[in-house]
Amino acid sequence: MREPHDFLSIVVPLRDEEDNVLPLATQVQAALAGAPWPWQLILVDDGSRDRTSERIREAVAACPRHLSGAILRRGFGQTAAMQAGIDLARGTVIATLDGDLQNNPHDIVRMVRRLLDEDLDLLVGWRRARRDGLWRRLPSRLGNRLIGLLTGVPLHDYGCTLKVYRAAVLRRVRLYGEMHRFIPSWMATLTSPDRIREEEVSHFPRRHGLSKYGASGLGRAVKVLLDLLTMAFFVRFRASPGHFFGRIGLACGGAGVAALGWLTWLKLGEGAAIAGRPLLLLGILLVVIGVQFVCTGILTEMLARTWFEAGGAPAYVVRETVGGAGEETPPHRRPRPARERP
Repeated sequence: MREPHDFLSIVVPLRDEEDNVLPLATQVQAALAGAPWPWQLILVDDGSRDRTSERIREAVAACPRHLSGAILRRGFGQTAAMQAGIDLARGTVIATLDGDLQNNPHDIVRMVRRLLDEDLDLLVGWRRARRDGLWRRLPSRLGNRLIGLLTGVPLHDYGCTLKVYRAAVLRRVRLYGEMHRFIPSWMATLTSPDRIREEEVSHFPRRHGLSKYGASGLGRAVKVLLDLLTMAFFVRFRASPGHFFGRIGLACGGAGVAALGWLTWLKLGEGAAIAGRPLLLLGILLVVIGVQFVCTGILTEMLARTWFEAGGAPAYVVRETVGGAGEETPPHRRPRPARERP
């Protein structure tokens, strides 16, 4: 659904990309020269040690109407740099793009049109003909399938930075850690997965330098796995974490009670000796673990209620209001009147 005031913001995180900044700015300007919406390009320097910040200043000086930059004090990571650009964005639609010239800026206009025409909240780029080595493509494919399986949002290419978002939804997601890989899954907690689609995009080999955000190896795999587990927990149990811990607690406690019940019947019914049986210690241990998990679930429920109630975070997201539903603030959301001093 198009609005007369649609505005496009493009966010590009950069680290040590001095040779790519000016060509990137030129390509984006050429791609959006005929765009039907006003637009801005936000270049974020994530603590580069080369002349990336100088190149950003040159690009902004050459086209101050459409370009702006943000120079971070140090390297905070791709996710934080992306969040910095999103915070500065003024658009109703936000696109993110890699700064290594491997994405094609000409894909942005087509993706924004589809997002608006089909009234989507997120359109994810799919690098079907990816121009990377096998050792980068194979782990990526396995990771994409695992993320889709755990989160219920199956996509072919979670790692593609080229994405187009509905700004009103994206701004409700705060990015930190390595969350940029899982933005579609986080957004699925705020909107229907049916409003998340993917679009085939071009992909080119890197021309200058080496990737600063695409490190490989065991360390990266461990980080991605831990982030995936955390994200999967929040996606499924953010509003009711007690259900997660409670299920484990009831399973362990139930198994422990069953084991102790069986040993009790052997002792009282058949007079068998049970003191030296490993099952006795296992049963006691399972009961203790079960109680701990249930108590942990109760504590997490209290924390969740504190977050949603005292923290002012709603358990829902309104897409739009029709008629008189949006004319008056609900009583429980109205500001309290100031107390009069005697």
